Amino acid sequence: MSESFKLAFNREGYAVARGVFGHDEVERLREHYMTLRKRRSYSDDVVGVQAGERDPLRRYPRMAQMHRWDDESLRWLLDPRLRGLLVALLGAEPYAVQTMLYFKPPGSRGQALHQDNFYLRAEPGTCVAAWMALERADVGNGCMLVVPGSHRWPILCTEKADTTQSFTDVTVPLPVGPDAVPVEMDAGDVLFFNGSLVHGSAPNTTEDRFRRALIGHYVEGEARTVAAYYHPALRMDGAPLQLDVSEGGGPCGEWTDLGSIALTGEHALTRAHE
Repeated sequence: MSESFKLAFNREGYAVARGVFGHDEVERLREHYMTLRKRRSYSDDVVGVQAGERDPLRRYPRMAQMHRWDDESLRWLLDPRLRGLLVALLGAEPYAVQTMLYFKPPGSRGQALHQDNFYLRAEPGTCVAAWMALERADVGNGCMLVVPGSHRWPILCTEKADTTQSFTDVTVPLPVGPDAVPVEMDAGDVLFFNGSLVHGSAPNTTEDRFRRALIGHYVEGEARTVAAYYHPALRMDGAPLQLDVSEGGGPCGEWTDLGSIALTGEHALTRAHE
C-alpha cells in the first residue's frame, strides 16, 4: 500500500484500492450471490424476495450477515488482502462484524446519505467499511457518493429522507459548503471508508445494469463495544471475540416501501441520496 493511499484515507476519510480482487474472483462471487438470492430469503434480509413486485429492491433485496452461514462470505470478510490493507490504514488489527451484499438492479432506489457508526455504535474509535464493486459502478447505475472530510464530523442527527429516491427513510443534513461526490469504481476495486464519513448513493437510472457490491464492516481494534446486531465480532483469524453491547444501533438503514418513483432526468449529486 502506498503512503499516498493512507494519507488520502486520513485526510478525506476514504480511499480506493484498485484491483484488489481479480476478474475471475469477482465473477465467481457475483454469480455466487445471484444464485443465493434466487434460491430463497434468509434470516437477515431487509425484506423477503418477492419476484412479482414492482419495486426492483423487493425482487433483489440486499443480503446481510451472510458470513454467519455462508463460507464464501466468511472467507472474503477475513481475506488476507483486506486484512493487510485495514491494518496498514488503522495501525492495528481490526475486528470483523458484518457482511452485506447490495444488488441494486436497474431502476432501483439508492440509499440516503448516512454515517455507518450511527448504526454500529463502535466505541472507542469507530467502524470501517470495505466496499468492493462486483462490476463497474458509475453515476448511471448509482455509484457511491461521499462527502470528503466528513469523517471529522460527529455523528449527526437524522431527518426524513426522500423515499422516492432512497429505500431508507432517514438522512443526515449537510452543512453549507461540502458536496457529495461520486466514487466511480471497476470490478475488484475496494473502497475503504471511516464510520463517520457521510456517504450514500443515488438511484440506478440505467435500464440494463446492476450495481452489485460486497461490503465488510470492521471495528477498530481499540473498540470495546458495538451494537447487539453486530455480535459476535470475529478476529481476523475467524476466532469469536467478546465485546460489550452498546445501546441503540442496529441494521444499516430501515427498509421503506416504494412510494412514487421517477427515475428519469438528472439527479443532483450535491445533496444526493447508498
